[in-house]
Amino acid sequence: MFQSPSANQMLEVTKRIDAGAGVLYIYGNYNGDIFNFDMAAEMADMEEGIRVEQVVAGEDVASPPAKDGERNTRRGVAGIFFVYKCAGAAAALGKDLSEVKRIAEKAASNVRTMGVALTPCTVPRVGHPGFEIAEDEMELGMGIHGEPGIRRGKMESADQIAEEMVDKILSDISYEAGDETAVLVNGLGATPLDEQYIVARKVHLILKEKNIRVHRCYVGEYVTSIEMAGLSISLLKLDEELKGYLDAPADTPFFKQKQIGE
Repeated sequence: MFQSPSANQMLEVTKRIDAGAGVLYIYGNYNGDIFNFDMAAEMADMEEGIRVEQVVAGEDVASPPAKDGERNTRRGVAGIFFVYKCAGAAAALGKDLSEVKRIAEKAASNVRTMGVALTPCTVPRVGHPGFEIAEDEMELGMGIHGEPGIRRGKMESADQIAEEMVDKILSDISYEAGDETAVLVNGLGATPLDEQYIVARKVHLILKEKNIRVHRCYVGEYVTSIEMAGLSISLLKLDEELKGYLDAPADTPFFKQKQIGE
C-alpha cells in the first residue's frame, strides 16, 4: 500500500515522461487519487502545454455498481493490472493517445475483481492496524485499504472461498461457454505463494466446468496492503484485440513477460 502522489509530484512525473505525444493517467477509483490526478492534469495543460487523458479503473464487485448515467463508484483494485498491461502494449506499438485511452477503457470495462481478507492491514501514516479480524474469521469483499466487505464469517477452505468469489464475478459480467479469460490471483501482502496457487488451481477448475478457457494466468503480489493476509481474484474477459495486447512482451522493473512460445 502506498500514499497517493500529490498533484505537484504527478506534474513533475508528467513533465519527465512526456515525449510530445501526451500522457495517460491510469489509476484506481479513490477520491484522493481523483482529486490529485485531476489537478495535475489541469496544471500540465495550463502550465506546460502537455495533453493529459485519464482512465479511472473501478472493478471491485464488492462495491456497488453505478446506476445508468452515473460515474462509476466502484473501487479500483488489483484488476487495474490488466488495464496497465493492455494500455502499455498499445503505447509501445506507437498508438496515439486517444487509441491508447480507448484500449485502457476497454480493458477496464471487461475486468472484475473480488477480494477476501484474513487479517487487517496497516496504513503507513497511522502505523497500526485500522480494524480487527479474529484469527478464525475472514471478510469477503474487503477493500485494499480496509474498506468494508460484504460479509464477515468463520474461516472457510480455499476451495470454498474461490467458488464464492468466482460466482460473484461471473454474476456481474456476462460469460458464455467458449469465452476466453485471463486470471489474476493477487496476494495482498502476507499470503504465501503456495496458497495463492491452491486458489488459482480451483479457479481453473471452476472455469473449465463452465467451458470458459483460461488464456493466461498470473499469480503473485501485484496490489498489496501492508501485513494483510488474503487475496483477490480478477478475471479479464478477452476478445482477439485484448488478447493481442495482453500477450505482448513487457520488460519493466515491476513486471516482465515474454511472448507465448519464446
